[in-house]
Amino acid sequence: MAISGLADTFPSFKPGCSRSYVLDFLVTACLVGRKGLRLPYGWTLITKGGPRTGIGEPMANMLHHWINGRKVNAVNGNYGQIFNPATGEVASQVPFATTKQVGDAIASAQAALPAWSTTPPIHRARVMFRFKSLLEQNIDEIATLVSSEHGKILDDARGSTTRGLEVVEFACGIPHLLKGEFTEQVGTNVDSYSIRQPVGVCVGITPFNFPAMIPLWMFPLAVACGNTFVLKPSEKDPSCPLRLAELFKEAGGPDGVLNVINGDKLAVDALLTDPRVDAVSFVGSTPIAEYVYATAAANGK
Repeated sequence: MAISGLADTFPSFKPGCSRSYVLDFLVTACLVGRKGLRLPYGWTLITKGGPRTGIGEPMANMLHHWINGRKVNAVNGNYGQIFNPATGEVASQVPFATTKQVGDAIASAQAALPAWSTTPPIHRARVMFRFKSLLEQNIDEIATLVSSEHGKILDDARGSTTRGLEVVEFACGIPHLLKGEFTEQVGTNVDSYSIRQPVGVCVGITPFNFPAMIPLWMFPLAVACGNTFVLKPSEKDPSCPLRLAELFKEAGGPDGVLNVINGDKLAVDALLTDPRVDAVSFVGSTPIAEYVYATAAANGK
């Protein structure tokens, strides 16, 4: 299949790609280029004059944090740039959280913990069932978000999101998974009981390469078990995790149970050293993993 002019229109496009790659590349680009189509969540139309609104005025599309069930905007000028992988231009900006905002997210999770941890597992499972349904209904939007900021083709983005959805399906079975154990006469006149209880406030730090799948590895099972959660996604592609948090609230997740904080090392260090955080999960490179492990362990995580 011969297509001319792609290199001029899309500077990041590389010739010699397969037909399916070319078609997905064009579909993704056209979603924000064709007049009359609604821009996907977190996207801004990029023109030669820079990001623009629907009325043609230049603007910077600033994202947000998600704390206590609502959007929280930037409070300082510290932010990162998110690039459109089809053009290489800046598509939006992501605010980096202050230490106070990180503390607010942890406080929100801590405040939600007593009620959520004592909610019957069957009721938590019903939230997860609704969340699963919403993910299935919105999987094309989520895949588009992944493609728009990471650059995966849509099929790849859908596939990785589906792998994350499988974890949500597993979490729906939490009433059975949380059953304890009982053994009679492990010793003379001694019986043994085991019960499973939530850990507390959990933190997840996730990389850029799977912005839907890896967060879905972490928080669905954590919250289904009765924990509350603060997610710190990659600052390179944060729109998808923010959308997941919105869908979780739409599914009936109480405010404060799932929070999303955007940031750099300052935010990570605040999460690792805060005494209110009980557990930390991380996926990323080995050097950063060693730093996260050492810092979290030194602070009792």
